[in-house]
Amino acid sequence: MNQVRIPNQRAIIDRRAIGAAIAELVARDGAGARPEIVALLRGALDDGRAEVARRLEEKPSAGHECCAGQAFLVDQLVRLIHDHVVRDVYPSGNRSTGERLSIMAVGGYGRAEMAPHSDVDIAFFTPTRRAPWCEQVIEAILYFLWDLGLKVGHSSRTPDDMVRMAKEDLSIRTSLLEGRFLWGDNDLYDESRKRFFAEVVAGTERKFLSEKLEERNARHKRMGDSRYVVEPNVKDGKGGLRDLQTLYWIGKYIHKVRSGADLVEAGLLTRLEYRSFRRAETFMLAVRCHLHMITGRAEDRLTFDLQRQVAQRMNFADRPGKSAVERFMQLYFLQAKRVGSLTGVFLDHIDQQFAQRRSRRGLLAGFTTRPRWVKGYRVNGGKIEAPTDDWFAKDPARLIEVFQIAEAEGLEVHPATMRQADRDSGLITSAVRKDPRANALFLDLLTGRNDPEKVLRWFNETGVFGKFVPDFGRVNAQMQFDMYHHYTVDEHTIRAIGLLSRIERGELVEDHPRASRLIHQVASRRAAYVAVLLHDIAKGRGGDHSVLGAEVAEELCPRFGLDQGETDLVAWLVRYHLLMSATAFKRDLTDPQTIENFVAEVQSVERLRHLMMLTAVDIRAVGPGVWNSWKRQLLGELSDAAQERLRLGHMPHRRKERVAYKKETVAGLMGENSHMIDDFGKLFGDAYWIAEPEEIIARNLVQFSVARSREEELSIHCEYDEGRGATLVTIIASDHPGLFYRIAGGIHLAGANIIDARIHTTRSGWAVDNFLIQDPLGKPFREPGQIDRIKRSISDALANRIELVPRLAKRPLPHSRARTFDVRPRVLFDNEASNRFTVIEVNARDRPALLNRLARSLFEFQLVVYSAHITSYGERAADNFYVTDLLGNKITSAERLRSIEGALLDAASDERQAELEEA
Repeated sequence: MNQVRIPNQRAIIDRRAIGAAIAELVARDGAGARPEIVALLRGALDDGRAEVARRLEEKPSAGHECCAGQAFLVDQLVRLIHDHVVRDVYPSGNRSTGERLSIMAVGGYGRAEMAPHSDVDIAFFTPTRRAPWCEQVIEAILYFLWDLGLKVGHSSRTPDDMVRMAKEDLSIRTSLLEGRFLWGDNDLYDESRKRFFAEVVAGTERKFLSEKLEERNARHKRMGDSRYVVEPNVKDGKGGLRDLQTLYWIGKYIHKVRSGADLVEAGLLTRLEYRSFRRAETFMLAVRCHLHMITGRAEDRLTFDLQRQVAQRMNFADRPGKSAVERFMQLYFLQAKRVGSLTGVFLDHIDQQFAQRRSRRGLLAGFTTRPRWVKGYRVNGGKIEAPTDDWFAKDPARLIEVFQIAEAEGLEVHPATMRQADRDSGLITSAVRKDPRANALFLDLLTGRNDPEKVLRWFNETGVFGKFVPDFGRVNAQMQFDMYHHYTVDEHTIRAIGLLSRIERGELVEDHPRASRLIHQVASRRAAYVAVLLHDIAKGRGGDHSVLGAEVAEELCPRFGLDQGETDLVAWLVRYHLLMSATAFKRDLTDPQTIENFVAEVQSVERLRHLMMLTAVDIRAVGPGVWNSWKRQLLGELSDAAQERLRLGHMPHRRKERVAYKKETVAGLMGENSHMIDDFGKLFGDAYWIAEPEEIIARNLVQFSVARSREEELSIHCEYDEGRGATLVTIIASDHPGLFYRIAGGIHLAGANIIDARIHTTRSGWAVDNFLIQDPLGKPFREPGQIDRIKRSISDALANRIELVPRLAKRPLPHSRARTFDVRPRVLFDNEASNRFTVIEVNARDRPALLNRLARSLFEFQLVVYSAHITSYGERAADNFYVTDLLGNKITSAERLRSIEGALLDAASDERQAELEEA
């Protein structure tokens, strides 16, 4: 885009020396010299790449220099090959006017921006079609390039072909736009360029702009439509290199700029903005070069496994509370954010220029719409703008006010005002942060009733958000290095605020029916929005972000204008924002002690309502597919049980009454089959009747009746449960030691994940085990082929027809890049979480064999598993078991607990997994 000076070019490749060596080989061996020439050129390519790599290692952020060096290397090779072919392979002493050839570098190569393994995109121009000498030379050049192992994108056209095809195809037009003379006939190149701009470009500027923006939007949608996805594509992702290149293409097409610096002369960027443009481009190019060098191929995806390596190559180091890779990715996202800001400013200037052109001609010449004024701001075409250049300097609180008015009035903030706010964001001082009016405006913006998410994102883009709330500025562009969170902390927070707003507007009733009711029942909606804003505010500080965040909330809430009651509520919500999900997903909700412990922390219905809403939007804002009906059901069950406990002031422990009520309800569901309750009900203990939902009990009784009438030794029933978003698998079999771990192994071998399990034994010695399962993408099994595979796999596992351990060990990880993350296994014991059971929680790297191995370890220690609750967080699994010893007692011996812990840690370790895979 700009000419980059390449120091000591001959250290990369010495064209004169290689040219002389080729001449010597030809003189000695004639046509037989080709293999040696290819070997000579391949050596030059390898040596040149090594030198470019060495320079990048020496200056890890020198993206432009690396790309320019690579382009220079390829330039010289193409020129050497061309000269050899036309001089030695197909010499023509007296060429006609039709026997001319020009070679043009196009695309990224045309910009002289080549990452180490980028394609070599070249266009051959000839005066006429079917010129035999030209065709022979082109073919010979291509074969040399292919023999060097280069991936070549090429075309061969006449100037007439070029004009016709460029008019028809946007990608060809864009590629030629960046054309650069490489070698051959310079006059033919000049003729082609003149015709391109005169016959293709002229008069089509507006169309080109709209087509490029449409192409850009489609590309963003393919890549996740956010510049904050945690595995970005450096080239094609939102805020990546392609976005910067699009600005250059538009500038070149409309203003004929010859370099990125010319965008300043064209009035499209200020000098300061261009420096930002150049910094972002340099950084992105360096990252892309490192990716190519690490992988040895044209790799543009900054995946988790590569992020750590690129951070190391670019000399990022760990800091307290933030790892090297998180610091590297934070800088990446800040650059991507800057690209977005520059894009808005750039396109606004283009729009203004087109508008001025239209106003100077045509029927509407001289006609302009009259702006209206809102609180001193000019509003025109649905965009609000500051009336003067010193508007914010006169009153810095206006930096918040302009966004608050935009949200309240449903307006866009004019790009020029966005640029002005960005420039003046430094005016936000401590005095402004303490200003009651500024804080009132901010709170109105945060709790706006139109679209606070969209406007807060603009607010963040300008940097004003981070200046006004410095704690938020600290998490700006901060990623969390795991496979669970899909977005940076600031983007996750803004999305969560947007979700709460949509829930309040009634747009998400189907997905969030409970939260849609609760938002209109809480005493303070302001507290709800502030809690969402602050729930992750202390991430990356090197401690428990919930505890640290509560301290931040106690400082910020009074500043924002919340009263003491609201402040206490927000601080509590931030402190305990993970409590509800941890309880719902990791604990047995039918155990009265679970509800007692939860309510002891919550203490009020108002807190419960707020916590339910915060939990829902927090989970959903993590990323696509994380929120599902199973999680909604569990949170709803916990909320209902806690609300009943809070309403009554005690847990309804009336065991006999609860069992009787459950049987009565089940009888109503079963209709004419209700006699089964009398036939088999006494075989099931009270614990079964209390633990299982009514509709599952009804299914179990029918299956049990059929199995006993047929005298089946094994009965497996699978049924899609729409309400839970999972498949219910019920196994009825003669109870025997190790049944649970074998069933778990069979289910995993069939490709399913267990998310919940309840294990029961009837008084007649039959096991009735209920499992809820999903596929690795969190979807239920419902196709006949899937159901048959589940049944067959469980049957084979229980009959010992397959070797579970080695086959499970060889199954791939649920996430292909999970090994990138350091997940150290951890075992926790809790004898307070339940009156009857010891609760064991195992955190470890998620893998198909994990549950089977953990369950086997529990079996080997003669522990009885009554229920299991399985949760995954990307690469990490949290498996929770409610257990007793063989006599039905809790495990309290410190020595025995240490032994169990050691066995579980061994079962969950990566070393053990590696041993099993080798076996």
